[in-house]
Amino acid sequence: MKNEQKVILSGVHLELTDALKKIVEEKVDKLFRHEDHILRVRVELEFDQSKAPKDQFTAKGHIEIQGPDMIVSATSEDLYKSIDQLVDKLDRKLRRRSRLQRVKRKHTHRIDVPSTLPKVEVY
Repeated sequence: MKNEQKVILSGVHLELTDALKKIVEEKVDKLFRHEDHILRVRVELEFDQSKAPKDQFTAKGHIEIQGPDMIVSATSEDLYKSIDQLVDKLDRKLRRRSRLQRVKRKHTHRIDVPSTLPKVEVY
């Protein structure tokens, strides 16, 4: 399955142009290169005119992955800056998740059973 089919892009109070769609897909493609187990990425771009003159554009990202989903948002006065910040935050979360899984695999703990187990004969 191609990555374009795994990316859902929506705009709130904002018209999505072809150039904007292409930029978001290029940026999000970086996340797919880092993690193979991503099921779907949803990106929502929002324009809030009431917050003028700054922090008008919000980019929200939602990665559906095995385990808990990752939800991040970034707000700034420039839409492209919000997209960049969003992808950077999602990338950091994916790298942290990967690092924690590696540490968990390497540092296994011995299980102590508090009671004595009966001996079993092997035939």
